[in-house]
Amino acid sequence: MKPNSRIAILLLCVLCLPASAYTQEPEARVVGVVRDATGAVVPGARVDLDADGAGHVATRWTDRGGRYAIEAPAGRYRVAVRASGLAAAIEDVVLAAHADTAADFTLEVAPRSTSIEVTARASDRPLVIETDPRVPRQPIPAHDGADYLKTIPGFSVIRKGGADGDPVLRGMAGSRIGILLDGEGVLGGCGSRMDPPTAYAYPEAYDRITVVKGPQTVVHGPGHSAGVVLFEHDRPTPGVRAYLSPTFGSAGRNDQVADLRATGERLYARAAGTRSATDDYQDGAGAAVHSRYERWSLSGAAGWTPDAATRVEFSGSLSDGEAAYADRMMDGVRFDRANLGLRLERREWTPWLQSLEAQAWFSDVDHVMDNYSLRPFVASTMMPNPTVSNPDRRTFGVRVQGSLRVFSSTEIRLGGDWQGNRHSVRGSANQLADPYETHPRTQDATFDGAGLFAELARPAGAVGRLVAGARLDWWSGLDDRARVALGGMGATVANPTAGRERSETLPSGFVRYERVVGRGTTVYAGLGHTRRAPDYWELIGKESVDSASSFLTRPEKTTQLDAGLLLERGPVSGSLALFAGRTSDFILIETGFAKPAAMGLSGMSMGATATTRSTTVSRNVDASSWGAEASLAWAIAPSLTWDASLAWVRGENRTDERPLAQLPPLEGRLGLRYTASRWSFGALARLVAAQERYAIGQGNIVGQDLGPTSAFAVISANAGLKVSGRARLAAGVDNLLDARYAEFVSRSGAMVAGYLRTTRVNEPGRTLWARLEWTH
Repeated sequence: MKPNSRIAILLLCVLCLPASAYTQEPEARVVGVVRDATGAVVPGARVDLDADGAGHVATRWTDRGGRYAIEAPAGRYRVAVRASGLAAAIEDVVLAAHADTAADFTLEVAPRSTSIEVTARASDRPLVIETDPRVPRQPIPAHDGADYLKTIPGFSVIRKGGADGDPVLRGMAGSRIGILLDGEGVLGGCGSRMDPPTAYAYPEAYDRITVVKGPQTVVHGPGHSAGVVLFEHDRPTPGVRAYLSPTFGSAGRNDQVADLRATGERLYARAAGTRSATDDYQDGAGAAVHSRYERWSLSGAAGWTPDAATRVEFSGSLSDGEAAYADRMMDGVRFDRANLGLRLERREWTPWLQSLEAQAWFSDVDHVMDNYSLRPFVASTMMPNPTVSNPDRRTFGVRVQGSLRVFSSTEIRLGGDWQGNRHSVRGSANQLADPYETHPRTQDATFDGAGLFAELARPAGAVGRLVAGARLDWWSGLDDRARVALGGMGATVANPTAGRERSETLPSGFVRYERVVGRGTTVYAGLGHTRRAPDYWELIGKESVDSASSFLTRPEKTTQLDAGLLLERGPVSGSLALFAGRTSDFILIETGFAKPAAMGLSGMSMGATATTRSTTVSRNVDASSWGAEASLAWAIAPSLTWDASLAWVRGENRTDERPLAQLPPLEGRLGLRYTASRWSFGALARLVAAQERYAIGQGNIVGQDLGPTSAFAVISANAGLKVSGRARLAAGVDNLLDARYAEFVSRSGAMVAGYLRTTRVNEPGRTLWARLEWTH
């Protein structure tokens, strides 16, 4: 029997356990609802039950309606509730035999600290990390999603310049990581990845960022074998709230964030704006890096709440900007994105239907790049004239999900989603003589995907929990290109897959067991399988003389084991996550070289000549990867805390018998912070090992391996001050010793007039910054 078949049978058995497995009558129960100070329910809160004098009895997590239920023998107990961002609460209860005892909780907002985070806090849920993007972090507060994610163990960023880096999670990049903005899937338009999805995620405009690592959920879309990142707003709360945050720093860094919200008895509104700009930064050797940018965004929502359980919300956003890149021959001069969304939500509909949610959205990305607006124009053989490319992507999406409560202690989320996108391009090889604006757009690819999913969570004994899910997706793609260019040389030939449509059926699923072993310690193990259809960047534009079309690249099939533990005992908290996976038909992007003269090609354009040029192709290989992440925090004294984290990943390209490419080296972080009532001081040491495992020319849709890198260390310091009850000031010095270094996964430097070309795009040198936060 194939491994995938075994996984499917296992998931089916879990989802179809007989009702008797979870309808046994308990001797006694404590039941309740957890809410926050505004009255909104709190899903995912941890509830611990301790017996009077006998220690820990059971742990449960609240469902989507904030409810919990714990069975136990009659007697005296203590119930403790915790949730991210909220203060813990404790209540003593007496359970009577054969009866339910109610214990509802209202959790207040946890007080904001003056300290600055230097690594993500340890998770209190297996494989889930939830953070507050408005808490200042070091290095300099992030201006986009990737910049923020790099502070979480397991994440790296592929640097291209000052903005729009591509996130890498556990060595995996591209569409292996799902990026959702308030539940809406995001895709960029640039065929060269100037605008990854995180380029349109402005962290401080959101209330929380949640990361789910590994293929351990099915409700957020298909194919996310590395994990999912959710940028989300909280439900509206009564009253008027305001948030302002300017940031200033070296290299002319100048950011502003403003967020205003007002909620009445039936109506609410939210409006937010962000702007981030900087000049070229300098690396540790004082060399300027072509990296200046300016990005801005406006977003808003208006909603109607006819009662406490119903919400209708209409949302929209606009964003644009420009960014210079040190890794290529062109810069981004327009990142115009418009988005519209509609959300319908009804909670507590019936005793068994906890909630029903539906949302629909539309997004249009109109991106322009050229070789003259943000850099001196220099004619080259590839681009002898001012050149412009204008890709565009239109995305439509629909999602429906219901949350069911079965047999009082089992929650099932059922639903379906659909997403379609249309990608088109236009451009000019000589903007002065032939403006691109006069050209019609040419559609080059069409994609559609629909899926059904079910995810179950239920107790497994007094201290265990079983979580499982299954998903089935139907994906189709259409190659709209009549001709293709081989290896980016400008030479075009007839497309052998022109007008061809292909489709795939993609099953996915997972099962995970979690168990509390003593108070404050949770262990877990999960097995997941996912199939991922190739994305636009793997199917389009990856041609060579040996492979005139990459449109038939096969889907990836990943099976991964995740295991670990969570620890919180007195002054010590921490986590350990281990993973190991095998991927059949892993989609590898490989760069080689070819001579067009030897190919006998004609139709050269854009100034191409018969010189040696690079060619990039997609190919399927078998691969494996494994690794670990760990974090530890120790409150040495009431005001002194020591933090540490570690991330390591290793992989093999089993087909080529080479290391799997674009995997970052071992990285550790050590932090120390002192916090008083009004002020704080902190220091961070980031230690990165040498990387001597590489496969030159192989990688992902963003970059390929360039060779080894040396070890480096970066020391930073920070301070915080509580100016008043509403205002806080944070400041820091990143790269205090002005080290000159580059990340292993960073892109190679390009020839840009007036700038020094480097093997990789170097990281910023010493950087000073200050950030003010005001809330109302």
